[in-house]
Amino acid sequence: MAVHELDLERRSSRPDPHDDGRRPFGGPLQLVVTGAVILVPFLAALLAITGLIGERISWFDLGLLVAGYVVTVLGVTAGYHRLFTHRSFVARRPLKIALAVLGSCALQGSLVSWVTTHRRHHQCSDRPGDPHSPVSPTPRSQWSGLLHAHVGWLFRVPAPARRRDAADLLIDRDLRVVSGLFPLFAALTLAVPFFVGWAVVGTVGGAVTALIWGGLVRIFLAHHLTWSINSVCHMVGKQPFRTTDESRNVAALSVLSMGESWHNAHHAFPMLARHGVDRRQVDLTAACIRIWERFGLVHSVHWPDATKLSLRRIPVAAAVGA
Repeated sequence: MAVHELDLERRSSRPDPHDDGRRPFGGPLQLVVTGAVILVPFLAALLAITGLIGERISWFDLGLLVAGYVVTVLGVTAGYHRLFTHRSFVARRPLKIALAVLGSCALQGSLVSWVTTHRRHHQCSDRPGDPHSPVSPTPRSQWSGLLHAHVGWLFRVPAPARRRDAADLLIDRDLRVVSGLFPLFAALTLAVPFFVGWAVVGTVGGAVTALIWGGLVRIFLAHHLTWSINSVCHMVGKQPFRTTDESRNVAALSVLSMGESWHNAHHAFPMLARHGVDRRQVDLTAACIRIWERFGLVHSVHWPDATKLSLRRIPVAAAVGA
């Protein structure tokens, strides 16, 4: 059977009965590296936004920020998430490799580690074993659960890797190579805006501001939008579809998350290439996939089916919403 025909959710749906989701904090090296990845972009964004680095952002730096954000977040949403984790479509080799590289440049971990973590999230969503649930195990408070789901889980020891969690990726040589080169792409995601700024502006100062806006601020925004899907979208929002967890749709995050915040719909139908399944639900990632399909860059796309949607839809009067 071809890799894209594997039903990944069904094949690995059983959680490990020995995994209660309670993992200790990692060692000193993990704490330092994770802390730096979180805090350095945050501090750069704070200084840049408050004007301590420059009085105002130039159009060039703003362009770097927007362009870098769109392509790297698309690498996560269309690549890491919908293509590699859920096999929502099949991509031609050049696009497949490009999405894997761009996802790596979002600085959210290697391809294999990201996919493994997200598949476990679906296998155990809001139950013991979920790597980043805000409600399970029962937190001391709502805020502690939110903090754990947003960033706290990143500091904890990862669950032991199981070959079945990413077997389809490991047999693909292109994806093995890209995943193994994650440190290189992590360096390039900062080096590229720096040298582009130097080439265009012609000064070290211009290179530094390009690095700050096109690199660190962009990473800060992409990180926290992605992590908000783990935290906010499991605590507030609407639940139009029946699921076994607390996943919710949060319309306010839909544009910046490029469609990922239609999270309840995604958990109800994980393999769909479009998460904003209803009218007027903006899903920029799905729009890109549609364009790629028309140009022959992708095929076998799992688009929503009205009949299947209706089977899990909760009547409006009974739907939970904020």
